[in-house]
Amino acid sequence: MTITFAELTTMRVGGPVDDYVPVEETAELIDVVRHFDAAETPLMIIGDGSNLVVGDIGFRGAVIHVQTSGISVSGDRVSVEAGTLWDSVVAATIDNGLAGLEPLSGIPGSTGATPVQNVGAYGALMSTFLTHVRAFDRTTGTVVDIPVEDCGFGSHRKSLFKRNPRYVVLSVSFELPRDELSQPISYAGLAQRLGVELGERVRVAELREAVLSLRRERAMLLDPADHDTWSVGSFFVNPVLDEVPQQASECPTYPDVAGTKLPAAWLIENAGFPRGYGAEWGNGRVRLSGRHTLAVTNRGGATTSDVMAFAAHIRDGVESAFGVRLGPECDLINCSFDDPPTDV
Repeated sequence: MTITFAELTTMRVGGPVDDYVPVEETAELIDVVRHFDAAETPLMIIGDGSNLVVGDIGFRGAVIHVQTSGISVSGDRVSVEAGTLWDSVVAATIDNGLAGLEPLSGIPGSTGATPVQNVGAYGALMSTFLTHVRAFDRTTGTVVDIPVEDCGFGSHRKSLFKRNPRYVVLSVSFELPRDELSQPISYAGLAQRLGVELGERVRVAELREAVLSLRRERAMLLDPADHDTWSVGSFFVNPVLDEVPQQASECPTYPDVAGTKLPAAWLIENAGFPRGYGAEWGNGRVRLSGRHTLAVTNRGGATTSDVMAFAAHIRDGVESAFGVRLGPECDLINCSFDDPPTDV
């Protein structure tokens, strides 16, 4: 039976997989990667598919689905196999009396993807507590431990691993404080939900429930029965500019090591694309989430071409209104906003 990326990704679009290889053990993962590399087979390595959009032509090659799992806790040290679902890691750290990851509750996907994106939410970043990433280096054919300071974190969503096929993440390790209280709360909306002031601390379990509640309200918790969650989460990355165009002078701004960051959600809404936009555009199969303008959603039966056309429409509208060109936060394979898909 043919497997398609519509079955392997949270947006539920994408064409067929030539050679689908699920892997449950780390040693097997290394062996399989070595095998396909030796055969010079085009290779894609995926986790839970929560940040991936693949073209309608699919992928000509092998797709390794990393399904390794395991969480090891020793004192304040936590080591996690790459295929472990991320939210289960957050829950396990809390159950073991550790704090720090609770603002990252409910983020979909596997743990191996967290250093790729330098996952962050509600004022917290996973890299704050990361000690090292264990990876298979496809160039040297060896397993390497990469300390956090060498992971290339810096600007939002940047890392050594992003769109870099050299490294296959095998496991991720953290050092977390043993505490019943959270880190000081730095995100205003979260503080408001908890009824506390910025900088205050609350019990970690209370913070986790507040974060899950906020994500649920914004359709950022995956629910197979709810098309408003059939997405990759934030589809567009917050742009970072050297200089803010005059047309966007009223947009909120935030400092970034690479320049000035603008919230893509503000740009989209103020360019005339409200939550739920898209019912009357095109075939109506792709729309903005009714609860979050950064989420492009599949309302059922959408193709990747539908998604790309809709995303280009939003991007062009924002650029026309504000002189700012949005780009994708998710990984696009064999598809783009403008060009026809190309086989690989």
